[in-house]
Amino acid sequence: MTFESQLPVLPIIIPLIAAPVTLLLPQGRAPWAWAVIVSWLTFGACVLELIAVVQNGPMSYFLGDWAPPLGIEYRIDIANALVLLLVSGIAALVFPFAYRSIQLEIDERQSPFFYCALLICMTGLLGVTITGDAFNVFVFLEISSLSTYALVAMGARRDRRALTAAFNYLVMGTIGATFYVIGIGLLYQATGTLNMADMKVQLAGLDNRMVQAGFAFIVVGIGLKLAMFPMHLWLPNAYAYAPSAVTAFLAATATKVAVYVLIRFLFSVFSLDYGFVEAAFTWILLPLGLLGMFAASIVAVFQSDVKRMLAYSSVAQIGYMLLGISFATVDGLAAALVHVLNHALMKGALFMAVACVVLRAGSHSVQAFAGLARRMPYTTWAFILSGLSLIGVPLTVGFVSKWYLLQAAFSGGYWYAGFLIVASSLIALVYIGRVVELMVLREPAEDGRFAIPARDAPLSMLIPMWALVAANIYFGLRTEWTGDLAVRAAEALLATAGGAS
Repeated sequence: MTFESQLPVLPIIIPLIAAPVTLLLPQGRAPWAWAVIVSWLTFGACVLELIAVVQNGPMSYFLGDWAPPLGIEYRIDIANALVLLLVSGIAALVFPFAYRSIQLEIDERQSPFFYCALLICMTGLLGVTITGDAFNVFVFLEISSLSTYALVAMGARRDRRALTAAFNYLVMGTIGATFYVIGIGLLYQATGTLNMADMKVQLAGLDNRMVQAGFAFIVVGIGLKLAMFPMHLWLPNAYAYAPSAVTAFLAATATKVAVYVLIRFLFSVFSLDYGFVEAAFTWILLPLGLLGMFAASIVAVFQSDVKRMLAYSSVAQIGYMLLGISFATVDGLAAALVHVLNHALMKGALFMAVACVVLRAGSHSVQAFAGLARRMPYTTWAFILSGLSLIGVPLTVGFVSKWYLLQAAFSGGYWYAGFLIVASSLIALVYIGRVVELMVLREPAEDGRFAIPARDAPLSMLIPMWALVAANIYFGLRTEWTGDLAVRAAEALLATAGGAS
């Protein structure tokens, strides 16, 4: 037994064992420090996994030494290694960032429970990404979801509406999970296996109503989890009323993992030879992606709460990802994967900036951002640069994502989608520009509810936030790393699915 052979299971084992230990620690700084250490150890394991996969190819780990399809397999290729790195990397920045923010937003007596739940949420998201067993995906989805409901509800100290938001999230998440597990049950009855690679083999040439129904249930169930338009109504309130650090983590990771699961099923379990899969790309993902891009962006323009505005923006950005997937080409799938990574960087930084404002102003209302440039210059510039990335300005990761999507649209013959991508980006300019205008051109409130003291957020929050801002710029200039790996992942997925290049 070597370290390399145990590497695939470490991102699950480390936080899973560490989470209950958090409950034994005293209130205050100790649970936070422990969670930070665990998040960085997990991130280190995911970095090593990505390096190993890039150099040596996919890795597998058989739980309990039971070989698939009888046992549960953890399988890591470039596609999920990138998502593992994303989830663990965001966690490694959000955990240090969270301490001062959480001090304000939740009761200190809840701090061990908060960090325990956040570690469990991270474990669930990593487990969903790493497993090669379809039912195990459901198990980890529920692990992450149950902890997320609790985390959202902890925002009730500042706003009691967090309880309603958590309950709505619970209801919609449960419906999504039920649809998913019904779909898996139908596929299991059709194939006799739960291992995704073996399911692919057993499904070859099998096209009947049971398989079609299973596919439909899975797409709808995952669609609810990833907030696919119009199944997104749980997301704005959950993001708006959750503690700010929780929103930053979830916005950068949870929906991205669900998008990955959709990609994995569409390309690694089902085949593009199926007529119903092709129909799903043409008549479901493509139109819903385009509708989400515009409908959610337009709603974002009229929001008076910055967290809700950014939440609707996330729904629109998910539309871009679905659009890339719907092209069913290497260019389109690579564009979707690139945007999964890039959107996490920009939205994580934006929600961190909002958390800094909440710390000083006690509000995430649009009015609280008036004159922010004079009182919190570092937070202001972090928001502006991340907002420019969200719009898709050159030299940022947002531009890279839009460029890949435009290339995929025009090369795939979807020229109209290319023009719609540009048009929807202009709407993002409106709602981001509105907040920037308040921050830079308006006078700050001197007294009253939205008065902000003339000091920026503490370094423990500024450093993680600016690390994400720097990543927005760095990977906007150096595109070969994310772009090349996304193309390699897309080629492997399309080869498995039997798709065109």
